[in-house]
Amino acid sequence: MNYYPAWKYLLVTGVVMAGLFFALPNIYGNDPAVQVSARAGSIVDLSTETSVRNVLLESGIDHKELTFEDGRLVVRFHNTEDQLRANGDIRQALGRGYSVAQNIVAATPGWLRGTDPMYLGLDLRGGVHLLLEVDMEAAVTKAEDRYVEDMRSELRSNRVKYLSVKRRDEGGVEVRLRGREEVDKAYRLISEEFPALTLAEKEANGNLFLTGMLSDQEIREVRTFAVEQNLTTLRNRVNELGVAEPNISRQGEDRIVVQLPGVQDSARMREILSATATLEFRVVTDAGIAAQEAQQTGRIPVGNLLFERRSGEPVLMKRRVILTGEYIIDANSGFDQVSASPAVFITLDSKGAKRMSEATRELVGQVMGVVFIEKRVETIEQDGEKIKKRTVVQEVINTATIQERLSKRFQITGLDSPREARDLALLLRAGALAVPIEIVEERTVGPSMGQDNIDQGFRSVVAGFVLVLVFMMVYYRIFGLIANVALFLNLVLIVAVLSTLQATLTLPGIAGIVLTVGMAVDANVLIFQRIREELSVGNTPQASIQAGYGKAFVTIADANVTTLIAALVLFIFGTGPIKGFAITLSIGIVTSMFTAIMGTRAVVNILYGGRRLSKLPI
Repeated sequence: MNYYPAWKYLLVTGVVMAGLFFALPNIYGNDPAVQVSARAGSIVDLSTETSVRNVLLESGIDHKELTFEDGRLVVRFHNTEDQLRANGDIRQALGRGYSVAQNIVAATPGWLRGTDPMYLGLDLRGGVHLLLEVDMEAAVTKAEDRYVEDMRSELRSNRVKYLSVKRRDEGGVEVRLRGREEVDKAYRLISEEFPALTLAEKEANGNLFLTGMLSDQEIREVRTFAVEQNLTTLRNRVNELGVAEPNISRQGEDRIVVQLPGVQDSARMREILSATATLEFRVVTDAGIAAQEAQQTGRIPVGNLLFERRSGEPVLMKRRVILTGEYIIDANSGFDQVSASPAVFITLDSKGAKRMSEATRELVGQVMGVVFIEKRVETIEQDGEKIKKRTVVQEVINTATIQERLSKRFQITGLDSPREARDLALLLRAGALAVPIEIVEERTVGPSMGQDNIDQGFRSVVAGFVLVLVFMMVYYRIFGLIANVALFLNLVLIVAVLSTLQATLTLPGIAGIVLTVGMAVDANVLIFQRIREELSVGNTPQASIQAGYGKAFVTIADANVTTLIAALVLFIFGTGPIKGFAITLSIGIVTSMFTAIMGTRAVVNILYGGRRLSKLPI
């Protein structure tokens, strides 16, 4: 006789019931929605709900439900058309104090709240996929520029006389000194203050030089820091844009993957994410005849730099920077009360406010200019070879006379449009990129294409499932039906685990599920064939069942463990879609082992375990 102890029946029943419960939300699907979140200084409360309801009523937009979830206001709609209309109207009505974003939320009924359906990837949901490459050469160059400035400061403060400190074109830092005594003093000072540099002495054209090269370890750290800082900045920018559930992750040494579900305006995303914009505040020395002469002759007065307005007019400014954009902690767009032109209202941190206050105290009556700086990198083809072209755009967007001592808050004008003011404010709030990035791959998946992918993937799973069902039922009869039940439960458990873990399901993930459908019955095929062999040599049906499950287990375990190892390797070393495939394959292997061995054995024991049999329907 074949019996399971009671705890095993309870275990199988409990797992099956839990699987059905957690997989059930996927039947109800998702609703297009708009979520409203509060920014600093604002709250989402009943007055916010009233405002949103009034907006929807005035616009004639029908909504499905309006609820508070995790401190956010979520408005559900019947279709994406209403969602898109409502998103723009609500954003305009609530203003800058709130983040309004499109989202897709589960349409799970109240009695199932607390459970979630599977999270769908970009290829199934629609949105924008960008692959960004970080300019590693610029990261090292920027680090060397910092060393140049720090060295100048240290040499001056320690009264070491030098002729020049500059970055070498071939890499590293070079200090030109007056004599042997200064070389020795500089060598000791630099080696103590900058241990990451490898120093060397050289003499050329009667001059003495100290050269410093960054160590390999320092270069690796600089590059890693640049990527991590860019990751942080990109996350801040995406959060400012109000994109729900984005995926921003590092890929390899110098690339970043940005996936923005539900976003369709790829051009605007590209502009916002790749911009390296920052600001510099400088004193204007001349914007008239002297500046025009400097532009025409190329002779720029000592201590000055030549810039241009967007119109091309030259402006001479002091070399010394009053303040840079790194001290800005908040920036909002709006309109100047006097001229009604687009403006950006800036708030500085305490250190920046102190610097601005001290600098402008002595500059009342003088003109201060705002320089917009953007670094760009693009790949161009030259003589059949791809090379990176780096450009720096510097333009004066505003000049104004300092009427009084400035402090923590002030505004800048001179922008061409309200949209430009909004974009600049967003970039300043989120921070500047550490180094430029280049978009090397861009894909946009529309909602309809995502739905087509879901439909095709579903059809492929159903087709594979039905074919396996028919084969097992015809070839193994009643035992084949038992295996089919186990196969169905296996699919339920895969969906339940994906939903519980909130793992992302992608097209490759669906391929993993289809593969699992075929692999899931392998264990039952081995078991059933073993039972047939035992029956053919004259064993009783009960002994054949016992032998079939017992002797085939080692073979089944070996086959599944080796496949599981391969799936884990794919997950560890793979990226993006490969990880999705590995996740569903791994989950499918584990659940199929449970349903094919323990699940089918429980059903077989219930049907035949307590009976005296002369033959088996196998």
